[in-house]
Amino acid sequence: MKLPYSSAWGSKFRGDTDFDVPVHTLTDVITIPSSGRVTPWALMARRFAYALILMVVVAAVVYLDREGYSEPLSFIDALYYSAVSLSTTGYGDITPVSERARLVNIFFITPSRVAFLMLLVGTTLSVLTEDSRKTLQIQQWRQNVRNHTVVIGYGTKGRSAVDALLAGGAAPSSVVVIDTDPVALSHAEKRGLVTVHGNATKSDVLRVAGANKARSVVVAPSSDDTAVLVTLSARELAPSAMIVASARESENQHLLMQSGADSVVVSAETTGRLLGLATVTPPVVEMMEDLLSPDEGFAVAERPIADDEVGANPRHLADIVLGVVRSGELYRIDSPEAETVEPGDRLLYVRLTKPTDSSDSQRLPE
Repeated sequence: MKLPYSSAWGSKFRGDTDFDVPVHTLTDVITIPSSGRVTPWALMARRFAYALILMVVVAAVVYLDREGYSEPLSFIDALYYSAVSLSTTGYGDITPVSERARLVNIFFITPSRVAFLMLLVGTTLSVLTEDSRKTLQIQQWRQNVRNHTVVIGYGTKGRSAVDALLAGGAAPSSVVVIDTDPVALSHAEKRGLVTVHGNATKSDVLRVAGANKARSVVVAPSSDDTAVLVTLSARELAPSAMIVASARESENQHLLMQSGADSVVVSAETTGRLLGLATVTPPVVEMMEDLLSPDEGFAVAERPIADDEVGANPRHLADIVLGVVRSGELYRIDSPEAETVEPGDRLLYVRLTKPTDSSDSQRLPE
C-alpha cells in the first residue's frame, strides 16, 4: 500500500534528529489515544438528532395552538412552519395572528431558533477544529516524547512484547507501535498505545515515531529480510538505543547482529527447544511458559541491589536470583564473578506477577 507521505518526506530532513514536516500532514499517520474521544461523524449525528428533536417539539407546541395562525394547521403544517422558522427561511405563508400565538413565537420559537442555529454552527466548528486539536496534540507529543519504546510490527510477536512491557510497569503512552495494518493499529490504539501507520524500513517513518529519541526499539516484523532493513535504519537513527530483534531462522541471526541489534531472539529455534522439552519433560515447558507469560504466575525480572545486599552471596538472598548484571555483562549464578554482589550490580530474579488486563487477547496475524 502506498502511503501519501512516503515520497514527500525524504527531502525534508533537518539535521540528524528531526525533519521539517508540517504537523498537520501527520494527523492520518500518528494516532495518540485519548479518553472519551468522539469522532466528527458521531458528533454530527448526535447534534443533528438534537436539532430534529427540537424541531418536532416546536411543531408540537405550534400544533397545540393551531387556531391562532393565518390558517388552520395540520400537524404536517405545524412541522413545516417549525422547519422554516427555525432555519430562518420564513416564507410568510403561515403567520401567527392571535396574541397567544405571537407570544409563543416571541418567548419560545425565537429562543428555539437561536438554539437550533447554535447546534448547527457548533457542529460545524467542532468538525473544523477536530484536525486542529489532533495537530496540536501530535505537536506536543513530538516535542515531549523521550526514552520511550518503539515496537515495529504488532503481530503475535510484537503484541507479546507489548504485553511484557506493560506487565513490567511501562505506561501505555510510552510505547509507540509502527505497522502497516490498520486492524493491528486499531487494536494497539484500544490499549492506549501511540500508533504510527507506515513502513518501518523507511527512515522518515522511524523519525515520526521518535526512534531517534527512543530508549529501546523492538523489531518484530513478519519476515527476516524486513527485520534486517529495519534494524539498519533504526541503528543509524538511534546509535545509543537498545535494539532487540526477532528472527525466524537462526542463519539470519548474525545478519541482524551485524545490522546493529543488541540482542536477537530466534523464534524457530526457541519453539523447537520447547517442543523437544515437551516430549521429555512436559512440566518444564509449563514452567517456562509461566516464566515467559506476563499475565500471571512467575516472571523473570531485573532490579538494583539494596544497600544491605552489597557483599552478600546472591544465592542467600530472599529472592530466587538467576544471574548478576555487572557493567552491562550478565554472569550466571554459578559463575565465579557472581559469588558476591558488588555496588552497582543488578539482579535477575524470579518474581511473582499479578494478573493484567487481557482485553486485547484477540489473536492477530503474525
